[in-house]
Amino acid sequence: MEPRMEYWKAAPGGFKAMSSLESYLRGCGLDPGLLHIVRLRASQINGCAYCIDMHWKDAKAAGESEQRLYGLNAWRESPYYDDRERAALEWTEALTDLTDGHVPDTVYDAVRGHFSDKELADLTWAIAAINAWNRVSIAFRAEAGTYKPAASKGSEPPESAGSAQAGAAG
Repeated sequence: MEPRMEYWKAAPGGFKAMSSLESYLRGCGLDPGLLHIVRLRASQINGCAYCIDMHWKDAKAAGESEQRLYGLNAWRESPYYDDRERAALEWTEALTDLTDGHVPDTVYDAVRGHFSDKELADLTWAIAAINAWNRVSIAFRAEAGTYKPAASKGSEPPESAGSAQAGAAG
């Protein structure tokens, strides 16, 4: 598949706004490892090849184990995730797949037991952001396999980087 356009050049203001949200999320206090698996899981659900590639590589570069990454599609049956991560993954799935139009109260109640108000709001912003990046990357056919993670572990996410490759963020 050929990329359709360099959307970050066509609409730099939109890209800058999304990058500002990513900048906020980097400093919000949520564990970067948690954000990696949430972004990867949402990208899997949405079928965004570019974003799956990106967030897998970023998680691996930040020290995430292959076992946990391979098991992410089956996180409910995998023993590799703690209760907080499980709550975040369930919240991610509920916010990403809105086919019935609502997030069940049971899912909200479960996630509230593991996150403060601020943390839950920030987690929700992170999930909303990755869903937006997924849709943009899918719409404009960002090329999977080209992404290179930042040189230092845990450094800025590609959504806010300025290179052409990172510009096709997800």
